[in-house]
Amino acid sequence: MSFFSRRSCFARAGAGFAGLALIDLLSRDGFFAQPSPPVPRPGEEGRRTHHAARAKHCVFLFMNGAPSQVDTFDHKPALTRYHNQPYRGDTPIGSNGRPVGNLMQTPFTFRRYGQSGLEISALFPHTSRHADDLCVIRSLHTDTAAHASGCIQMNTGSVQIGKPSLGAWLSYGLGTLNNSLPSYVVMTDPRGGPIGSASNWTAGFMPASHQGTLFRSTGIPLLDLATPPGVSARTQRESLDLLKRLNQDHLKTRPGDSELAARIESYELAFRMQTRATDVVDVNRESVQTRAMYGIDNPLTADFGRKCLITRRLLESGVRFVQLYSGGGHLEDTWDGHSDCIRNHRLHAGETDQPIAALITDLKRTGLWDETLLIWGGEFGRTPTSEGVGRPGRDHNPFGFSMWLAGAGVKGGQTIGATDELGFNAVEDRHHISDLHATILHLMGLDHERLSFFYQGLDQRLTGVEQRRVITKALA
Repeated sequence: MSFFSRRSCFARAGAGFAGLALIDLLSRDGFFAQPSPPVPRPGEEGRRTHHAARAKHCVFLFMNGAPSQVDTFDHKPALTRYHNQPYRGDTPIGSNGRPVGNLMQTPFTFRRYGQSGLEISALFPHTSRHADDLCVIRSLHTDTAAHASGCIQMNTGSVQIGKPSLGAWLSYGLGTLNNSLPSYVVMTDPRGGPIGSASNWTAGFMPASHQGTLFRSTGIPLLDLATPPGVSARTQRESLDLLKRLNQDHLKTRPGDSELAARIESYELAFRMQTRATDVVDVNRESVQTRAMYGIDNPLTADFGRKCLITRRLLESGVRFVQLYSGGGHLEDTWDGHSDCIRNHRLHAGETDQPIAALITDLKRTGLWDETLLIWGGEFGRTPTSEGVGRPGRDHNPFGFSMWLAGAGVKGGQTIGATDELGFNAVEDRHHISDLHATILHLMGLDHERLSFFYQGLDQRLTGVEQRRVITKALA
């Protein structure tokens, strides 16, 4: 055994810090860059799965602002017994200095639906008809009670800005199913996007081609997509060919520049999308009965109904991942019911319930149900206490909340896990949201421990470095 002095030990350890700077410089120069695997042609995506995929498409119905679990899918009769009494538990409650009121019962009636007897709030009279398709996970928890970091963690697995989103991981891991539309589409609320904006659908340190493409649900889906007046298709094609040659020459001097490579491809994709994307968002091509089913003629449901119908059309056209946001901006324009959770949830559930039920019905009608995974939920839950004595608002709660899965590979008509009798903490079969991400990847044919991207000297993963697990009870 060899020994060396304390002075020598410190010298060797100190010299190692220079390696950290070297790693950073080499990373910036693309030395460690792991090229994105070649995107398979449509129909060949199975070559890149780790195991047999149950789903080919994924739709995330994101209820921005955080729905209350005790008012939606987690019935708590104990709140009726303790209504208006002070909370004396150990769970830290309240955020941003907001006052903490008394325990508050739900004003919404819960009933059992379907053959499974799944308990669902009266907020969802349409979705409840599909109770036997829903797998409600009642024991989720997350790491933050702030909207910005909560949305980012729900979308990227991390509270830190700059990590790739779930849709980007699916695009990177599985490639595309079509040649004329993006693989990953996002549609936000007309009242505004989520806090954190594009950080929620970013490709992060991956090639920029995997980031989400923001679609508008009315008119031209993308700004500046239409060909300028007086420009022929031939002229545009020749201009793009010249631009592509110039950009490729420029790229040769900057190897590993994913932003430039993505920009080159974006011009080509935009050219192909000019006709295809406009056709997809034209819901007037649908029958009167279909538009009525989605509630497009009703001012309350028109926007989300249109987005849900466009989602079905996007899936039919080979789009891999679609994310729809209900609620935009802040506070009452989202599900963030601080001042009046009752009125807030009536509004936002009313806007989304019929369109979501219509999407489920339509996916079954068109044959897409057996290959599409649906996810419903927000960035965390809400407290079973009121926000201030005598006020009907509820504060943020990251300790225990509900989301549901449905569709391809999901065992419906069941609940998984439980919160305590008041609905504060997940206490039975607890699952971190990274377990949810692992489950989504599994259903799409990907192993969350094997799907990685080398960056800054590490094999980065959506589910991070901590041990996570697939929620096997959710699987059919």
